[in-house]
Amino acid sequence: MQVGKTNYAVNATPKLQILSEGEIEAIYYSALRVLSETGVRVYDKEGVELAYSGGAVIADTTEDSSLVKMPSWMVDKARATLPERVVVVGPGERKYRMELYKNQACFGAGSDTPFTLDPYTGERRRATYNDVRNLAKIAQALPNIDFHMSLGITQDTAVGTYDRWQYLAMLEGTTKPINITAVDVEGLKDQLEMACILLGGKDEWKKAPAFSLYNEPVSPLSHSEEVIQKLLFTADNDIPMVYTPCPMAGGTAPTTLAGLLVQALTESLFGIVLSQLRKPGAQLIIGGLLSNMDMQTTVMAYGSPEMALLSAGYTDITKWLRVPMYETAGCSDAKLFDEQAAMEATINIATAALIGGNMIHDVGYIESGLTSSPDMLVASDEIIDMVKRIMRGIPVTDDTKALQVLDDVGPGGHFLDQDHTFERFKTEIWRPGLLDRNVFENWEMFGSKTYQDRVHERVIEILEAETEPLLDEKMYRELHRICELADARHKGEELDMQMFV
Repeated sequence: MQVGKTNYAVNATPKLQILSEGEIEAIYYSALRVLSETGVRVYDKEGVELAYSGGAVIADTTEDSSLVKMPSWMVDKARATLPERVVVVGPGERKYRMELYKNQACFGAGSDTPFTLDPYTGERRRATYNDVRNLAKIAQALPNIDFHMSLGITQDTAVGTYDRWQYLAMLEGTTKPINITAVDVEGLKDQLEMACILLGGKDEWKKAPAFSLYNEPVSPLSHSEEVIQKLLFTADNDIPMVYTPCPMAGGTAPTTLAGLLVQALTESLFGIVLSQLRKPGAQLIIGGLLSNMDMQTTVMAYGSPEMALLSAGYTDITKWLRVPMYETAGCSDAKLFDEQAAMEATINIATAALIGGNMIHDVGYIESGLTSSPDMLVASDEIIDMVKRIMRGIPVTDDTKALQVLDDVGPGGHFLDQDHTFERFKTEIWRPGLLDRNVFENWEMFGSKTYQDRVHERVIEILEAETEPLLDEKMYRELHRICELADARHKGEELDMQMFV
């Protein structure tokens, strides 16, 4: 401990800040203006009525929607009951825990990619139930992945029920907290029933939810019927909800990054107000995928510096609001796990950690969110681990300054035989798992393997490792039965592949 000096400041970790408090306030008050004067379009009658009962102004009502304008005092009232901390605990033995609050970072995969890269053939193909299960198994084995999303769509099931099968596939592969998606309220209800069966009842769910729900308004400034219905159901049933706009600068949002942040915050604030009107204290995570449209390719960029910058700026805003943040990292626009993928993932993972993001998703995404890559997931786990070492910073204390050992060794000596070295090198110095630090001759002797080679070998090692089933046969049959009942209700439906492209 440093002694004998007054006003001694300590940086426990490195830190990053994009927006000043004044800039945050400017964006926040601008969002309040848009929400109260421009308004948002709401396509669900119950949602419109709820907003009106809470004090919103309703205008321009059509057959299927209304324009909703919320005065700023409604936002103030909602913020007063909005939880600053959200907790989701994994199913099974419940040893994995995701706590989301200011500056607490948790990393996890993304969901619902139509394509995946086959770990054995390298083929880019449609994702299946087996893929979703295998990707969950990989996530289970990676120590720096704190929660999981499907990293694929179970496209060998009916369109109306794939979400239940997707959840079952994840439960077969991981006991970590899960962020689910749902086709509609019916699908959400079935997945909640599955979780409660696994936990042993609704009372166990209330103690600690086993999943959160991903829910996405439509940019710009629109909230669909399905989105509002799921929002209301999550509030009624104590399900933590991620309410996450995905605006594209220049496409579905202003080209200027500040303008995009104003729009995204407006969309998020509406979700905050409606959730708290429905049930004060309803758990909400805001944020989203904030990026730009590439004007040459028209894709939404997942590896751009603007995406990292927007996520960081929005995190500054959410910390000021004291609400958990959902942001993006560990992803790329590359088509394979290659140098571009590693570079883009490293930049956005480091930025997300340094800014203090909370629920950091989309680890394992390539091809601008269209494809999942097992190799990208494994490599990003090591990138996260390296960044975590940077986040530990450099503690400066009487012990770490090492004055005594410097005196003991003196000029011209070495530190290999010192107790100080032996006692600290494993905790002080980060050790890679897949990165190579051998001299050239030893690297050749071990097969001249590239980083891509070593990452892929680790993927196959995880997939082929013998593991105990996470669900016993009786539990699996019971959860499978719910999926089959859903199939029976949706008999005859075929999966429209185009909906995922």
